[in-house]
Amino acid sequence: MAKPKPYIAGRTPIKVDLKKGETYAWCTCGSSSKQPFCDGSHQDTLFFPEVWKCTEDKTVHLCTCKMTDREHGLCNGAHKRIIG
Repeated sequence: MAKPKPYIAGRTPIKVDLKKGETYAWCTCGSSSKQPFCDGSHQDTLFFPEVWKCTEDKTVHLCTCKMTDREHGLCNGAHKRIIG
């Protein structure tokens, strides 16, 4: 069975200040009410959050269109190609 396409939660990335040593869970399904992070809305689906531990303090832009191919949900500009 093919994995379904995620819900497009937004059409612009969200700027986030990440802290060294903190664990983050980026939403991959698009249904979380805590975008860009997971709130467990993926339960009973084929989606799982991308979980990682931050290795340095940094500011990033995380994807909300869910079409990025970059690690940890980092925006790759895919939202600029969404039509409609």
